[in-house]
Amino acid sequence: MRPDVINALIDDALADSVPGRVVWVALSGGLDSSLLLTLAAHACHRHARPLYALHVNHGLQAAAAEFEVHCRRLCSRLGVPLYVEHVRVESAGQGVEDAARKARYGAFSRRVRTGDTLLLAQHQTDQAETFLLAALRGSGVRGLAAMPAVRQWGDARLVRPWLAISRARLKAEAEIELLAWMEDPTNQDTRLSRNFLRHMILPRLERHWPQAVSSLAQTAKQASEADDLLDELAEMDLQAAGGEPSHLMLASLLTLSRARQRLLIRYACQQLGLATPPRARMDTLLEQLEARHDAQPRVAWEQGEARVWKGRLYLSAPLQALPAGWQAGWDGRSRLATPLGTLALVAHEAPEPSFCEHSLYAPALRETTFEVRLRRGGEVLTMPGRGRRDLKRLLQETELPPWERKRLLIVTFQGVCVAVLRPPGEVIAQAAGWGFRPA
Repeated sequence: MRPDVINALIDDALADSVPGRVVWVALSGGLDSSLLLTLAAHACHRHARPLYALHVNHGLQAAAAEFEVHCRRLCSRLGVPLYVEHVRVESAGQGVEDAARKARYGAFSRRVRTGDTLLLAQHQTDQAETFLLAALRGSGVRGLAAMPAVRQWGDARLVRPWLAISRARLKAEAEIELLAWMEDPTNQDTRLSRNFLRHMILPRLERHWPQAVSSLAQTAKQASEADDLLDELAEMDLQAAGGEPSHLMLASLLTLSRARQRLLIRYACQQLGLATPPRARMDTLLEQLEARHDAQPRVAWEQGEARVWKGRLYLSAPLQALPAGWQAGWDGRSRLATPLGTLALVAHEAPEPSFCEHSLYAPALRETTFEVRLRRGGEVLTMPGRGRRDLKRLLQETELPPWERKRLLIVTFQGVCVAVLRPPGEVIAQAAGWGFRPA
């Protein structure tokens, strides 16, 4: 390995980051992140790039305060601004490691902004451990791909430049730099899954297979490439199924093999930010795809649900119960927070209010006060050219799924229904003489 490869990888990460935007280093205070910050500080000085450090204090151990002090001293010596986030780790229902990771990424999201790059110091040994943990959990290709070297994270980028570098190589570089770092006392606790692999399993594997760590990391990289290819296939299938991950055309979905059906549904859930259905729930869902035409099967799992209706498979987050009796006043101009989301529409005079002689015409809108409430049933609208129509029948004429018809906003003026809306800006129906358009 070239002696300058560690620095070259940081230079490459900077070259790929957005010019003018902040480069962050996640700084724990351990060897890896302390070295990453030190070398990134040198690189950012060479390339005139803004660099900040971010330390997350989990408060899980007595040494947490010492780690924070070390980070402050290191940043002061390097001239790098440091931001410290104190978090509370809620481990109920999950392991401490997973809960700490969730809290840590929550802290990252509060600081890292659009276009910024966050550098993480995970290395080849971390990657091998992550691969083994995923394999032991029975993960699929995505899990076996372990940690991506580069990942779009919201509007920012996460970059792990050292996934191909061994920890031994990083330690040697730290000693050359005469670097001080903190040793986490919990790293020796083999009751924790990752520590058990690190101290009890990987050393034995390396005694028999000296290249075990690099081979496992390489297998993770190959799994990542395979996962990218599967994403390309799933995107092709998504386009054939209508192109909208929230509602897939069953006619197209049913032409696929079971494996590709699973792949497409997982991919659609990922596009929507939903949790992937567990295997048993997925099997139940696939069995429901050919339900009779008048059935409305529903399959739910944690953080997601699927429904079949009129030749489509609908995927969404679980529908939350709505507060009974909710209503609010609205001036027809301002954004309005509702239980269904923020309403962003503007009321205006309809261009042709004479469609129906019984229409309720819009008055001077600057003086209008509407009442907005949730649908209760029994609403009636006076429609242009159609007279009075029952809302239930009007909704049956739309492509709106039955479960969504109950989750609408009713807009009234002086007790008369003038519009049916769905946040943020969809007009389902509006009475003659009234108009609503996106804000």
